[in-house]
Amino acid sequence: ARFGEFNVGAQIIVIPKDLPYTWPEIAPRNYVDEAVFAKLKKLRLVPSAICDDASFVRRAYLDLTGTLPTPEEASAFIEDHDGHKRDRLVDGLLCRKEFADLWVMKWAELLEIRSRENVVYPKGALLYFEWLRDQMQTNAPLDRIAQSLLTASGSTFRNPAATYYQSEPDTLKLAENTAQVFMGMRIQCAQCHNHPFDRWTLNDYYGFAALFAQVGRKAGDDPRETVIFDRHDGEVKHPVTHADMRPKFLGGEEPDLKGESRREALARWLTSPQNPYFARNIANIVWGHFLGRGIIEPVDDVRISNPPSNPELLDALAARLVGYHYDFKSLIRDVCASRTYQLCTAPNDTNAQDDRNFSKAPIRRIRAEVLLDCISEVTGTPDKFPGLPRGARAVEIADGNTSDYFLTTFGRATRTTVCSCEVKIDPNLSQALHLLNGDTLETKIEQGGVVKKLLQQGEKPDQIIENLYLRCLGRKPTEQEAAKLKAFFIPAAKPEQVLNDIFWSLLNAKEFVFNH
Repeated sequence: ARFGEFNVGAQIIVIPKDLPYTWPEIAPRNYVDEAVFAKLKKLRLVPSAICDDASFVRRAYLDLTGTLPTPEEASAFIEDHDGHKRDRLVDGLLCRKEFADLWVMKWAELLEIRSRENVVYPKGALLYFEWLRDQMQTNAPLDRIAQSLLTASGSTFRNPAATYYQSEPDTLKLAENTAQVFMGMRIQCAQCHNHPFDRWTLNDYYGFAALFAQVGRKAGDDPRETVIFDRHDGEVKHPVTHADMRPKFLGGEEPDLKGESRREALARWLTSPQNPYFARNIANIVWGHFLGRGIIEPVDDVRISNPPSNPELLDALAARLVGYHYDFKSLIRDVCASRTYQLCTAPNDTNAQDDRNFSKAPIRRIRAEVLLDCISEVTGTPDKFPGLPRGARAVEIADGNTSDYFLTTFGRATRTTVCSCEVKIDPNLSQALHLLNGDTLETKIEQGGVVKKLLQQGEKPDQIIENLYLRCLGRKPTEQEAAKLKAFFIPAAKPEQVLNDIFWSLLNAKEFVFNH
């Protein structure tokens, strides 16, 4: 409902009268399940069953590290009968370098880490990326990372976090990006008029932009670097009244700026209890990564007219994140330990049409960088990307301008905006045709020689098929699948060619290209 500059939202659930419903006897594993189950009970939905071990081990590896389990790792997990093995697996994956690499890539997209002609040079983009990687590898709290970025000053070469201000010199755009990255809010609509679907007014927009009006930039000793500093002048004018706007926190008060810069005041407020948006935004981003969609979706479109599908869940996750002092590994551990994360993708009679209340696991196409890394991993063919040694993974590419045909086709973010929509994970015809007819799979299968090596080691065709299934799908072939494949080994057939064809078909299977 709207009146003048006031906006109020209300969420209403409508249930068919006398709907037959029985809640099954399932116990929540933690506070995540308690919040999710409470909403499902209101909607008369029954959650799907728990996924099997083969599905979980593949899902956990992809979500936590962007890699696939090796045949040995998958077999060991499936054959392990310890009741706590899933928790142990998550703990182990959280400690891997690949976990940090995956989140460096995600934050590099939000921070638009890329070279820009005459603005950010390749060296600056690389130093910025390396700084971010160091923060992630040392598990720096996310509030401290945000504060370091917002208060960064000096040379962009000596203090790469200052590149945050080099990559976007426009004051208004910088304010918009900061609101979207750190609070999940798209305030662009309030630049010309009061936001029609949210609480933000022209005063809110330009008061927030005024916090960035005194950011100074000057050339450094190296022509490729920029020095960031705080000026003592610089204001933002209201487009209607033409008055200088007083700095004001978004949804908060006007700060007392005695003894500190506007950026320092903003950084302190952003991660303080007075700002509820920062923790909720981080929690929503984490949830969206592991459950396929945010509690608010898109994750960076927080507004009154786009409310969370489960407000209690979002509040609980945000509160835990604050309690963990912004150690997001602890929050991820809670999410992965929940029954909700471990549900299977198969629907039941009540939740077949549900796609926003987390009553079943989603089927998600693997994102471009991770998919290419997985193909290279299972085929044993290291890639070579510009600026990286041979064998480096696509998720480690520092510059958003670095890409290739495969990554472009499968929707890698160009990092030209901070919008989450930059990453494309929707399947399309071009992707299917490239896997079927392009040279990526056929070349990598031939170059890697996985089948040839297994044959040289004395492996039998049925053993090799089992190995290929484990490395591609994280499971062994069913009896029916094994029987069908066995029929291809006629006397005139060359085993290596047949096995390579099977390998190719597995890499083209939806079960490989999608995370389930």
